[in-house]
Amino acid sequence: MQPVLLLGLLLPAAVAICYPFRHRILAAATAGMPVLSASTGGSDSRPVPFTYRPSLDPFVVPALALAGSGAVDSARVFALSALDEHGDSSLVVIPRPDAGRLFGLAEDELLDENAPGLFIPGNLDAALAYLETELAIRRTTGASATRRLLLVADCVEEAGRIAALLDRHPGELSAVLLGPWPGAQAAVDGDGLVDAPSALAAHLPQRLPAMSRTEARDRLHAAIARQTSEERRPPGRRSNSRRT
Repeated sequence: MQPVLLLGLLLPAAVAICYPFRHRILAAATAGMPVLSASTGGSDSRPVPFTYRPSLDPFVVPALALAGSGAVDSARVFALSALDEHGDSSLVVIPRPDAGRLFGLAEDELLDENAPGLFIPGNLDAALAYLETELAIRRTTGASATRRLLLVADCVEEAGRIAALLDRHPGELSAVLLGPWPGAQAAVDGDGLVDAPSALAAHLPQRLPAMSRTEARDRLHAAIARQTSEERRPPGRRSNSRRT
């Protein structure tokens, strides 16, 4: 009984002595152990920052054909990339039905806007007729300092016509395509993971970012407003604002 009684007296004294140093003792005991997040079952719920943002170039290949459950999300991201990052030097052509599918635009929405980087014709036939005429004029006149052309559309029944247009004007036109395409396609799943032939995989990240139609619509309007504002500014003011 005496050893047990002695231990009962010493234990509270030891706890009282060590209490002020409890944080140091705990830190030493857990040194080198990983901090767990809530997703791994730990008590630390701080989210791990996601800093990877793949650089997307919609002009990297002549025809970027997308398929799979994530194709539409990826197509709208490529279209916005052309408007946001290449808006001063490119013209994005999106047929009205595809503008509705990608951005939720109504039939009469953006009819009166004059954004230099965006053209929304009534349908795919009208879009291709415009591109055929524009490219023919450029070739005839030898125009060089012109905007790069990007078609974003569901190719549906016009895949052959689009392929012929790309073949006739190499390096002058790019396309982000949905629907059945006879050439190479990149399959994008619902998480944005890309499965593509080597010809396309070399130019794409392993995962493409997704964007909801609502967010994409807001960003589209913001890009149009910015381009319109830039176009109306005097040349000196416009160049200074682009530097910042």
